[in-house]
Amino acid sequence: MEIMTHEEMLNKYVGEVGTEEREAFDAKVRTGVEEYRIGEAIKQTRKKIGFTQQQLGERMGVKRAEVSKIESGRSITYSTIMRVFKALGAESATLDLGQLGRVALW
Repeated sequence: MEIMTHEEMLNKYVGEVGTEEREAFDAKVRTGVEEYRIGEAIKQTRKKIGFTQQQLGERMGVKRAEVSKIESGRSITYSTIMRVFKALGAESATLDLGQLGRVALW
């Protein structure tokens, strides 16, 4: 059994740093992390206001399962984020992305 570091595994199975394959992989990972953080920020805002996923879904016109997808970082689009914040009653929307900073939506 061969033991290797995470970086060695990526180099072997994805590609060396700087290759097209590795750049695409790293970009996909970064996007996934950013979408997760946005979903988590939405979830924390919903909880702070005291809404359940069901209540937020009703205000957005979607099912609870769709809210769950959004909060887990799936189904994240700019228009979805706008709908979420409007459903939460935000007069202005600033999304706290933790280490990435804050983003003003409107």
